[in-house]
Amino acid sequence: MAEKMLKITLVKSPIGAVPKHKKTVEAMGLTKLHKSVMLPDNASTRGQIQQIGYMLKVEEA
Repeated sequence: MAEKMLKITLVKSPIGAVPKHKKTVEAMGLTKLHKSVMLPDNASTRGQIQQIGYMLKVEEA
C-alpha cells in the first residue's frame, strides 16, 4: 500500500512571518502563493504543518 500523501497549499504570504517560519515554507518546497505540493503524511511533515499551519491549506490526497 502506498504511503498517504497530503496536498499542501500556501495561502498566506510569509513576508511578515518569523524567519524560522519562512525557512520552513522554503523547506516544504512552497515558492509562491497558492502553489501546492504533495508531501508524505508522516511525523516530520505534520510537525512542519503544526509550525506554519496558519499559512497553509492542507488536504488529504
